[in-house]
Amino acid sequence: MNFILIAMILALLIPFYEAWKNDDIWQTMLALASISSKTAVIVLFVSVLRDDWMMGVAAVIILSVGNAGFMLLAQILKKMGDV
Repeated sequence: MNFILIAMILALLIPFYEAWKNDDIWQTMLALASISSKTAVIVLFVSVLRDDWMMGVAAVIILSVGNAGFMLLAQILKKMGDV
């Protein structure tokens, strides 16, 4: 099970590289949203392993509303670009 966790953390590093490599704001926002989702899945996986449902609830909340801020920021940037 440690191998699965290490593989999840390595998969988390891929969007970091993409955000660092690219100067496009949209690619950076997509990379950060991907990091947020992957981190929540890792927390959910660890909470199931530890049988800690409070951590699991926090991970589900992050998964369900965590990217809403990115959606709002994308709409603001889109409106500013239209003006």
